[in-house]
Amino acid sequence: MSFSEKLLAVKEAAMQEAQPMFKEVEAIAEANTLKVLDAMRECQVSEAHFNTSAGYAYDDIGRSKIEELFAKVFGAERALVRTQFVSGTHALATVLFGILRPGDKLVSLTGAPYDTMQTVIGYANESKGSLKEFGVKYDELPMIDGKVDMAGIAGKITDDTKMVLIQRSRGYSMRNPLSIEDIEAICAEVHRVKADCVCFVDNCYGEFVDTREPVQAGADIMAGSLIKNAGGGIALTGGYICGKDELVELASYRLTSPGMGDELGASLANNRMLFQGFFMAPHVVAQAIKGAIFAAAVFAKLGYKTLPLPTDKRGDIIQAIQLDTPENLIAFCGGIQKYSPVDSFAAPEPWDMPGYADKIIMAAGTFVQGASIELSADGPLRAPYNVYMQGGLTFEHAVIGILGAAQAVKDLKNK
Repeated sequence: MSFSEKLLAVKEAAMQEAQPMFKEVEAIAEANTLKVLDAMRECQVSEAHFNTSAGYAYDDIGRSKIEELFAKVFGAERALVRTQFVSGTHALATVLFGILRPGDKLVSLTGAPYDTMQTVIGYANESKGSLKEFGVKYDELPMIDGKVDMAGIAGKITDDTKMVLIQRSRGYSMRNPLSIEDIEAICAEVHRVKADCVCFVDNCYGEFVDTREPVQAGADIMAGSLIKNAGGGIALTGGYICGKDELVELASYRLTSPGMGDELGASLANNRMLFQGFFMAPHVVAQAIKGAIFAAAVFAKLGYKTLPLPTDKRGDIIQAIQLDTPENLIAFCGGIQKYSPVDSFAAPEPWDMPGYADKIIMAAGTFVQGASIELSADGPLRAPYNVYMQGGLTFEHAVIGILGAAQAVKDLKNK
């Protein structure tokens, strides 16, 4: 590998610095693996649950069992786990359209949501079919110094506030992700102000980072993607919704149709990948977090602003790095792509991606297209040109890919 001696020295120093944090990550992974294993034993998962189904798929025992398993592991009353969800945003939108009605108000407590969620809501980025077009009102509470304005929550929740949106991950921003303790405090304050207000957590990138999930910390409902953490790098597509029984039921009517809900939905792909991916997820998430810690250590030593810092407590798998110039951002993504197992010969270029306000560059040489539990990096072409790196099925690959990105940025600087 064509990494400079100086960069290899930085690698060794970063590895040494990261060892104490690695031990904490591995302890969480072991606890979560036991939790998943115990749930699989209690649910009596068997090979019979791996079969496919077709048509309406009434009484699909595999589909029912994976939903029972998700609910048990995540501490929810009910779960909806389907390959029919095309993305995490689709699962999130299903919750919003399933629960909210014309005249209801949605309040984001974590500032402006992620770009694709803004098109779902329809206020900052107007789009056809948005919540705005259906008469759902919207407000948001700006974050203060990267944290939720706890004192401001009461002033934002009014009689018509049906739901608050809590985005666990950072999105395309340089703020810290929310910890489980943060989510617990936010939900407690919301329910103190208005007991029947629905606390909805966008849990993308956050599953298995801690030993508890949002619905175990006071959230009423949460949703995420299966090609992120919860699919363990094996699920081919899909998403999940977990939470209170009546809320998940409402969401199911939006996934299929009123009156049918979660009774239908064929398992066209082998369910084994969902079960096995979920079983492996705690370990794979730990690999990704270790990669993120290593990336933070390397790029901090190279003089770049990183968030989180190597020693910070993690709330998601994402590592943000401020690269300062569009050229650095493009070079970083090119370095990740170069050391990818798939499409390593491709050169990422910024493009107008659906649902985003700015041009986006993405490095994703992944086995599953767009799977951000696999080593990938992306960012909008806007100042200060932050890159958001996530994933890594193995820590070893994460190390190589990060060094490739660092070398690409250093080579650009030396030109």
